[in-house]
Amino acid sequence: MKEKVIKILKKYTIILVLIGLILFFSIINPVFFSLTNFTNIFVQQSYVIIAAIGLAFVMISGGMDLSVGYQMSLVGVITAVSMMWLNLPVLFSVLIGLAMGVLLGIINGVAAVKLKVHPLIITLGTMTIFQGTSYIISNSNPIFGLPDSFKFLGQGYVGPIPFSVIAMVIVAFFASFVLNKTYFGRYVYALGSNEEAAHLAGVNTKKIKICVFMICGFFVALSAIILVGRAGSATSATGVGTEFTCMTAAVLGGISFKGGSGKVWGVITGVLILGVLSSGMQIIGLGTYPQYIAKGIVLLAAVGFDNYQKNTKIKKTEKAVEA
Repeated sequence: MKEKVIKILKKYTIILVLIGLILFFSIINPVFFSLTNFTNIFVQQSYVIIAAIGLAFVMISGGMDLSVGYQMSLVGVITAVSMMWLNLPVLFSVLIGLAMGVLLGIINGVAAVKLKVHPLIITLGTMTIFQGTSYIISNSNPIFGLPDSFKFLGQGYVGPIPFSVIAMVIVAFFASFVLNKTYFGRYVYALGSNEEAAHLAGVNTKKIKICVFMICGFFVALSAIILVGRAGSATSATGVGTEFTCMTAAVLGGISFKGGSGKVWGVITGVLILGVLSSGMQIIGLGTYPQYIAKGIVLLAAVGFDNYQKNTKIKKTEKAVEA
């Protein structure tokens, strides 16, 4: 009985941390515990959750994508340019933005497969390429005056529910279904657990690698479009830095840097923890820079906990083999 309780506590530790933070900030300042504040947190973090879920596919497969922030930058700029400078319809511009996200994902995936280099290094290179391309296209200028129909994607409501939150929920359910209920999802986990074993079992590991980057690119593009819609303008700085927030949330939510483990609900909880931490610190009067410090500490703690769990599993396995 005691072992079961400990196992359950370990599994849902991240949820307990989220609840603990909510209670902590609510006690310090009751204003925190309000429907308005919780709605703001969900609206502010909805685009991060969508991007983090995309990154989760890559991380579960054993990869990494450091170019997420500048993918968002490039997609946002191209979508805005399509509407404002090329006078294309909003729907067509959004489709161009989503297609660009998929293309950027394909570039990352194909480069990782063909060059046979860890995606961490590949995306470090493509990150700078996307950065330069974004600034060249925008000419380092912000793009204002986006159509109201486009801004609805980031600012609009369907009844009492923000559209961005609805999009987030749909993405979360879709991703969870793909990872947990399809053969493709099993292959993604298998690739992250042991690429060689997955290959010997008949899994087309190269194809899966490219596919997870495509999925990541699509979700990141959707995230960028929602963020630009919420801001009402696009710049080449839009979305930059989101990759580190997504990475922190993913590891915090139980996705290992080594791949092979993690759930969508864990990623969402990880993002919400960071959102609650940021909102709570603002409400009690702490500025942006202390929040950076707090997020850095959270990332280090999450990485340390991830390594601890991996080492514990390895030791248990070794003991089982010896026995």
